[in-house]
Amino acid sequence: MNSTFLNTIPIMRIFDVVKAKDFYVGFLGFTIDWEHRFDNTSPAYLQISKGDLVLHLSEHHGDCCPGSTVFVWMKGIEDFHDTITSRGYGYMRPGIERTFYNSICVEVTDPFGNRIRFNEAQPKGSETCDERADSNNIPVAEDSGSACH
Repeated sequence: MNSTFLNTIPIMRIFDVVKAKDFYVGFLGFTIDWEHRFDNTSPAYLQISKGDLVLHLSEHHGDCCPGSTVFVWMKGIEDFHDTITSRGYGYMRPGIERTFYNSICVEVTDPFGNRIRFNEAQPKGSETCDERADSNNIPVAEDSGSACH
């Protein structure tokens, strides 16, 4: 018997759908694919996406625990960082840091304590992560106390 695993969709625990939309849609630029409630007073369950990245957000207490971390590989992290920091979100201004595993990392924390670590691997055979980070004034994660490691 052959099994094929297609994709993973992390579920992030939220407590306030309005705050979640402000963070994930307004700040990070995700799109709401769908939103479900059993009735008008039921907790919300949403699917959001940005490119190929899909997340589920749940107000249901039994779905998951707050304070989770999702690790995301991506391309174009410096443009992404510039875009989100230019939005002027009042509760977070994330940095961009180089990691010991040869990537550039931007970590964000949502209003519910969940973290997303966006990472872009640095190409082999070109300048090293350290050289690229130095030329762009990107601090080293180990020196800054960041969790991007």
